[in-house]
Amino acid sequence: MTKMTLGSHPQLLGFEQLERLLERSAKSSEGYPPYNIERTAEDAYRITLAVAGFAETDLSITVEDRQLVIRGRQSAEDDGRVYLHRGIAARQFQRSFVLADGVEVGEARLENGLLHVDLSVARPQSVVQTIQIKKG
Repeated sequence: MTKMTLGSHPQLLGFEQLERLLERSAKSSEGYPPYNIERTAEDAYRITLAVAGFAETDLSITVEDRQLVIRGRQSAEDDGRVYLHRGIAARQFQRSFVLADGVEVGEARLENGLLHVDLSVARPQSVVQTIQIKKG
């Protein structure tokens, strides 16, 4: 029995990239930091990550090959502190979100330990195109 893929189905032309995107998003399933995704308007979304303890300089947001990548790395300053208990870890993270075509990243804001990243969707206009048939 052979495995059916999106790229091998005769009526789904050009969907090979979708299969790669699904595989890539399945790999990024780590649970830290926790996040929310909300719809803020018909064509707008907001991703909110809980990044308490991170400053703006500890965070970076990039778009790489239609993938939103948010990274956090705290500086390892010890300040000569002696901890009796250390329950707040200064760990780094990378959180990735696959973006569909037409999704644009807007502004990002850090407020009260939450990083908000706004996204908007540009809706393409419906176009009907007639293809002329030439004689051979």
